[in-house]
Amino acid sequence: MPYLIDGHNLIAALPDIDLADENDEAELVIQLRGFAARQKTKCLVIFDGGLPGGASRLSTSSVKVEFAAGHSSADALIKGRIRRARDARNWTLVTSDRDIRDCARQQRMRQLSSEEFARQLQQRSWEQVQRSEPEKPAPSEADTALWLRRFGESDDGAGG
Repeated sequence: MPYLIDGHNLIAALPDIDLADENDEAELVIQLRGFAARQKTKCLVIFDGGLPGGASRLSTSSVKVEFAAGHSSADALIKGRIRRARDARNWTLVTSDRDIRDCARQQRMRQLSSEEFARQLQQRSWEQVQRSEPEKPAPSEADTALWLRRFGESDDGAGG
């Protein structure tokens, strides 16, 4: 199921990306690439204020990136996408903007608030980090015996 994402709205809900950062869009796209790969899905993320607008070089096969330009806005582009979607029920909209959510509701598009999706995105990222960190192996019995012989063991358990 593909995702239609209100980019700046989602960035505002993420604790590790700041809207004031000049690379905020790229940072979000990196997170979405990981999400799309893990979920085996596609994302279309739309941002305000790009020049010249339209598709961006940040796009990949799994995460398409578009910027609104001129007199248009991300909200207008998203609503247009929702209204034109032939398979709106198969998409999930990610935004907390009430007007866009109302438009999606009329088309029976699934919805997640930016805050809900941000929690999912952060949780999955944290799980990936935890899985990628190797566990420290427990010392062997021989190593433990060696350390005990070298450093001894006192009656109070503090070593000797």
